[in-house]
Amino acid sequence: MEKWLEWAIELQSLAQAGLTYGKDIYDKERYERIRAISAEIISNYTDIAIEKVRDLFCNETGYQTPKLDTRAAIFEDGKILLVRENNGKWSLPGGWVDVNVSVKENTIKEVKEESGLDVSADRIIAVQDRAKHNLPVYAYGVCKVFVLCSVLGGEFVKNIETTEFQYFSEFEIPELAEEKNNLEQIKMCFRAYRAENWETEFD
Repeated sequence: MEKWLEWAIELQSLAQAGLTYGKDIYDKERYERIRAISAEIISNYTDIAIEKVRDLFCNETGYQTPKLDTRAAIFEDGKILLVRENNGKWSLPGGWVDVNVSVKENTIKEVKEESGLDVSADRIIAVQDRAKHNLPVYAYGVCKVFVLCSVLGGEFVKNIETTEFQYFSEFEIPELAEEKNNLEQIKMCFRAYRAENWETEFD
């Protein structure tokens, strides 16, 4: 991770904690300015509009914690299911965990939304710090949970996120949406699928 991004993330985290727990109104003004500086740093180095940076990076309250993302690994005849996104790249079905939804519930929901399939969420394959595995690095923390699932029924339903799904062998993986899942993560899912007694991997 670039040093400037580390600094911006740390400034934002400190400012958010200060705004949450600080009592003095003058200190809160200073924390607001520190938060604004962190957003300006990111906007300056990335050419992302300052308004968008604020929405993505500075919109939370309370103690700062990572966002949660689930990815479903679904197999049929030794092949893994991938969904094709609107940009033509492929990914494991998944997405951000919604408020008041568990990891298991979110995994099942995202599979239904992106593939039309009904699944059971059977086992956690891995819990990963996204920054250690996927590019580009985000300006906020993300915890990725990979879940081994079984198909119960259903069929593809047209939706706004994906255009189709297909099953692929380990040696014919198409171009991936690597910000969501890379080849090593797909191979990890294959290893978990084949293992009799898989132990959850975590960073």
